[in-house]
Amino acid sequence: MSSSTAFPGQSPLAETAPLSLCAREPHVPADRLVAEMVPPPRFDSVRFDTYVPDPNQPSQSEAVTVLAGFAAGLGGAHATGDGRRKWFSKKPAAPAGPRGVYLDGGYGVGKTHLLASLWHATPAEPSLKAFGTFVELTNLVGALGFQQTVRTLSGHRLLCIDEFELDDPGDTVLVSSLLSRLVEAGVALAATSNTLPGKLGEGRFAAVDFLREIQGLSAHFRPLRIDGEDYRHRGLPDAPPPYDDEQVTRAAYATPGASLDDFPGLLDHLARVHPSRYGALTDDIGAVCLTGVTAVPDQSTALRLVVLADRLYDREVPVLASGLPFDKLFSEEMLNGGYRKKYFRAISRLTALARDAKGLVAQ
Repeated sequence: MSSSTAFPGQSPLAETAPLSLCAREPHVPADRLVAEMVPPPRFDSVRFDTYVPDPNQPSQSEAVTVLAGFAAGLGGAHATGDGRRKWFSKKPAAPAGPRGVYLDGGYGVGKTHLLASLWHATPAEPSLKAFGTFVELTNLVGALGFQQTVRTLSGHRLLCIDEFELDDPGDTVLVSSLLSRLVEAGVALAATSNTLPGKLGEGRFAAVDFLREIQGLSAHFRPLRIDGEDYRHRGLPDAPPPYDDEQVTRAAYATPGASLDDFPGLLDHLARVHPSRYGALTDDIGAVCLTGVTAVPDQSTALRLVVLADRLYDREVPVLASGLPFDKLFSEEMLNGGYRKKYFRAISRLTALARDAKGLVAQ
């Protein structure tokens, strides 16, 4: 559609035609991938003192105390700033305690808030700290190559990995090897992972699995269990039901910077764009409007949708949709399978973004 097209029933030029994610094919240079390894916009302003622990969950307050102390202890950590040691530098002495911290807990207990707060609190220039999801880290290795990634990150003081995942053995071994090299270079580590909601005790097993999978790094991590219920649902109304196609389309025309796409068409388009570019796909998008949401047809499609949901959530882009509600996106088989943690995370995040989109629809 041209930008001068009016929505049917509106006067010409009264409203601007929405954008389309399906019309975008972004190309992201490797240096942008490195430069963007910072907390996402949603977590720009978070700090330890903006985290509100649940008074019924003492592990949340304990986590703030432990992480604040961990950050303070990184003030003298090795970091040359250029990925190489000075010729006169000595190899860093082995730290007295764990060199990393692992935050284990369910969805929406604030692990990413705490991880981003740790990044902000660590006394180092932003260029000496890196923050990204497990998937973004593997994408970086794919773009730069393993050795160049080691050289790029080995001068850092801290590497934060959000949503460490164990469902791809190849990627897990790759990242484990990378982390081993970085620890040898004196880089401190912090990571988060999710456990399934309603699965009491599973978090402990997730921590054990995490430490076992990264083998030789287990002594460098202190697991921190963070209990609690999903804050996105704590005291909040349920997600709004889906709207009809006309409501979504009208909202797309009335919202500056909104995109409008048919959901099945968007799923097809995601298959043609590398997941490392999904962040760029959403550049300057003010809201995502989707018509005809249906259950995703297969696992590969579902995993791509999970990555897009993460990038939209990071950027606080509201999502307005017609069709099936978001908790019906994934089949029971998917929700009970090996990637279930990803799917529950996507449902939780898309639900939050659907709440954010309620104001886009004219009452």
